[in-house]
Amino acid sequence: MVSEVKAGRQPMPEQPPDERIHNFDEVPLGYTPEQAFAEARRCLQCKRPHCVEGCPVKVKIPQFVALIAEGRFEEAARKIKETNAFPGICGRLCPQEGQCELTCVLGRRDEPVAIGRLERFVADWERARGDIQHPDPRPPTGHSVGVIGSGPGGLAAAADLAMWGHKVTVYELFHAAGGVLRYGIPRFRLPREVLDAELEYLESLGVELRLNFVVGRTATIDDLLEEHGAVFVATGAGLPRFLDVPGENLLGVYSANEFLTRVNLMRADRFPEYHTPVHCGDDVIVVGGGNVAMDAARTAVRLGARKVTVLYRRTRAEMPARDEEIVHAEEEGVRFEFLAAPLEMLGDDEGWLRVMRCERMELGAPDETGRRRPVPIEGSEFELPCDTAIVAIGSRAHPLVPDTTPDLEVSRRGYIAIDETGATSKPGVFAGGDIVTGAATVIEAMGAGRRAAESIHRYLTGQEPPNGTPPPGVR
Repeated sequence: MVSEVKAGRQPMPEQPPDERIHNFDEVPLGYTPEQAFAEARRCLQCKRPHCVEGCPVKVKIPQFVALIAEGRFEEAARKIKETNAFPGICGRLCPQEGQCELTCVLGRRDEPVAIGRLERFVADWERARGDIQHPDPRPPTGHSVGVIGSGPGGLAAAADLAMWGHKVTVYELFHAAGGVLRYGIPRFRLPREVLDAELEYLESLGVELRLNFVVGRTATIDDLLEEHGAVFVATGAGLPRFLDVPGENLLGVYSANEFLTRVNLMRADRFPEYHTPVHCGDDVIVVGGGNVAMDAARTAVRLGARKVTVLYRRTRAEMPARDEEIVHAEEEGVRFEFLAAPLEMLGDDEGWLRVMRCERMELGAPDETGRRRPVPIEGSEFELPCDTAIVAIGSRAHPLVPDTTPDLEVSRRGYIAIDETGATSKPGVFAGGDIVTGAATVIEAMGAGRRAAESIHRYLTGQEPPNGTPPPGVR
């Protein structure tokens, strides 16, 4: 049956809210070939493609979109992979509305081309065929690189370095690769079969994944430098931030990191098949306004919470979460309490959370981020009943790698210091992504990984990388 194709930007089919709140299946269902063809034909094929300038990994957007418009889906997949080895991930998670689609010329008078949806379509089409192909890597260089962390930054660096002929080993502390892509993002946003397929693609390039390997405990960076000519640190910023309010140690209070890790990595989303201990009460409050807060709130809904409230100290306009994620949360019944912040968490005699005491806020002058600073309103305290609180106010750098590498320079906040090439203070060691910048987006981490890969290639070979474009040929 051929799906209906409408004029203008093609809408994305989705699971209805009243169905999806009872499962962890993906919410957007993806384009049909007919919808992808119609959407791709909207592209103006600009002589100066601003969309590419807006992409952190510089995907060749007009070229792959033109191939879709011609029905050449396999070639479109190969074109994307010249600069991005993970289109199934990026097509789902990248905030295209603030990057490539924001700079789309068509968006000046109409809706921009749905670049992310088209990227996802190509990746899904190729995966569904069961014949994922890739350009041949270049001949071996004889050089070896160790990558610490299998999150988006580490994976992007590993893919480029492998394509350029280097032997790459990725070290991951968990028993499964993917980093934040696996333990921090729910299945309804990134299905595990998509992540696993793109990890298999990475291994097909010759990349070795060493799991259950804790750099700083299993081995130090100095140990890795005895095995590799260079090391790339992409450990992310996985140490959760807390509110530092009384009662935060009560039972029923989670960091978003712990809550989502238990659900995603330990398979609590497949209960009762897996008996993972995750307490999720009837009245859940999620503190924060980013994508992680939306993920936690929407996960709580699916775990059966009767009422889920997002508490955010600014207004909806200032929320850093993608608008699509906010809308999905609203459709799924999540409530929002804006201009409010926690003061204290109160529990019962057995130590379980029962009430969150809060205060109202108003917006004052802009802070260092450019957003108006929330200011408490005197005498505005109020209470909200809750038996579960999830703190999603960001994360910070874990000190394990810096603490076990004495000559590695870090910032005052514990992030690894690098120069413009991604090199650290320690020769042969490079870093990028959240461990350098603090929490950012998946695609920004991938962009940092690709830039670091270029610098590592120059460091090892004394030559410029081959423009990110491998030689022709598919195996």
